[in-house]
This record gives sequence, C-alpha cells and structure tokens, in this order.
Amino acid sequence: MSEREVPGGEGATALGEGGEYEDVFARAKAYEGQAAAVGGLGKDLVNEPMIRHWCEAMGDTNPAYAGADATAPPTMLQAWTMGGLSGHTGRSEAYDELLGLLDDAGYTSVVATDCEQEYLRPLRPGDAITFDAVIESVSERKTTKLGTGYFVTTRMDVRVAGRPVGTHRFRILKYVPAGRRRSAPRAEGAGAVARTAGAARAAEIPRETAEAAGTAGAAGISRPKRPRPVVNRDNAGFWEGVSRHRLLIQRCDGCRTLRFPWLPGCNACGCPDWDTVEAGGDGTVYSYVVMHHPPFPAFDPPYAVGLIELAEGVRMISNVVGVPHDRVRIGMPVRLEFEQVDEELELPVFRAVERSGG
Repeated sequence: MSEREVPGGEGATALGEGGEYEDVFARAKAYEGQAAAVGGLGKDLVNEPMIRHWCEAMGDTNPAYAGADATAPPTMLQAWTMGGLSGHTGRSEAYDELLGLLDDAGYTSVVATDCEQEYLRPLRPGDAITFDAVIESVSERKTTKLGTGYFVTTRMDVRVAGRPVGTHRFRILKYVPAGRRRSAPRAEGAGAVARTAGAARAAEIPRETAEAAGTAGAAGISRPKRPRPVVNRDNAGFWEGVSRHRLLIQRCDGCRTLRFPWLPGCNACGCPDWDTVEAGGDGTVYSYVVMHHPPFPAFDPPYAVGLIELAEGVRMISNVVGVPHDRVRIGMPVRLEFEQVDEELELPVFRAVERSGG
C-alpha cells in the first residue's frame, strides 16, 4: 500500500487511546493462527476458456498459455479459488468474528491493499483446486492517507491432489476514513442487530425518492460522498485536465508512446520526459464487470464498470452509463462525458452510444 503507515499515528486521539485501543488490538490479535477457510474447493476445474478470457483481458499472448500443453498464467492462482457472488461455504466463523469485532469497534470501512503470491508448480487444464486459509496476522493500529485502522492478512494454501501448488497472501485494511470520527463502539452482540436494522431502514426508502431528492435523501438521510481519488505529483495533471473537461493522455518525449494511467516515466523506453494529448472521447468496451457486492453507501449496485479502449489505443477503467447494466457488451461503442457526482467531485464516465440503424 502506497500510503504512509504510522502505528497509532495522527488521528489516534480521535479514535480513543489507552485501554480501549489495547482491548481491541488484544482481542483481534487472538485470532492470529485461526482458520479463515477450511476445506475450500474450487468451483471449476482449471480450464481453457477461463485461461483464454484472462489472457485476452490482460493482452497476454504468451504461447505457453495456449495449445495442447497449455498452462494457466501463474497470476490466475486466486481466480481458481474465488467463490463468485454465491460465495464459499468453507469460510470460518473465526474470520467472520474478527471482522465483526472490528466493525463493532467502529472500523467499518474496508479496502484491499495488496496480495503476495508464491508459485510452486504450473496449473494445467483439468486440475481440481482445493485450499485452506489462515488468519496470518493483525497489525497494530496504523494511520494511512485513507484513514486509521488495522491491516488483516490471510494466507491461502492452494493444492492439487493434496500437493501444494501455490500460496496466496491477501491483505485488507479495516479502517475509519480520514476526517471522519469513529462512532462509539457497539455493545457486545449488538453489532449484527444494528447493521440489520440499518439495512432495513435503508430498504424502506424508495430508490426513486432518494434519487429525486439528490444528496438530501429521504427522511433527512444524507447520501454519503464518493471516495476521493488520490491526487499526487504523478497524476495531478490528469485531474487538472478533468476539472477542465479534458481527458489527457501522457505521451513519451523519447519514443512517442501513449500511456495510461499516468506514470512518472515511460514503461516502454524509460524516458522521464513527456507531454500530453487530449483524447477525442470515442471508445469501445474492451471488457467489463457488473458490481453487485460489496454494497457501499455511496453507490447503487448493480452497475457496470468497463475497461474502455480509447480511439487513441490506450485503455482506462470507468463506469459505463446510459444503458442498463445487463445490456453492456464487449465491443459496445461509448462516448466520454463528465459526471458531477457531488458538489465537489466530477469524474470521467462513458456513455453507451446507440449504433446507427440498431
């Protein structure tokens, strides 16, 4: 994670000191070494269609991933263990209890920060995946640019026919967003009831009413703001362009290669010098996902997130709008526009374009 981490750093006072912190930390640490998933079974065998889709999405043309002796790209290791929207039945009570403990202590936001993988042998079509996972570590409370909270790391051991094939470590941050005061810790056992009651109240508000009321919502409930993009010296020019309704693409001064997202140097020739060109705004959906979970207060799932190939040849991720999420298709033409999501934030999105005669 790129954010600076400071144990018990700035913001710790707002989160409470002394005994309360020590109690939460000690209780969370007690889960280290406990199972996070037991007897997990991959929902699909390693298979050629998933390998092909992965390689097409990633633009990976390595011949090792096709043909009679094909192997799966090593970085697909996690893909064979994922449970999809229906989830896996092997997740442990201990892991749910740990996340519930942090929720009840007020650390209700979550972000995936990084993963580490170790590959022991290639996976091949027909391999049946099994796995177990353990809660490997819970960090001390740390302050990052996102907010203050705890890093939770799980380690998944992946096997085929009982033999190890790889290890996947996955780390999340359970945190309170920077600038927001943590709510008072909930009483023991009250967390699930409070969350259920809150969801029930939200469900009683018609979506049309909330949309018509804008950010005000119904019954005086304010709509949470979108998470703010991280603006730094490497991408400040991009966001300055967005503020002027211009989508700027970096162009290397050395080899003239266009690149996106913005980087401090050219990943083709290494040249640190660059200028920009403005995208015309036309593009196509190169790939997409429909987001259902996790529900987040600032968003209204389901919605489509597309990997958009611009006419200039670079790709970027953004929302696909102007068409129901279940009608988004690969190859669909789209057109850039800028959406004011709240009084402070405007974002580039892509609106589906009707084909002539379609």
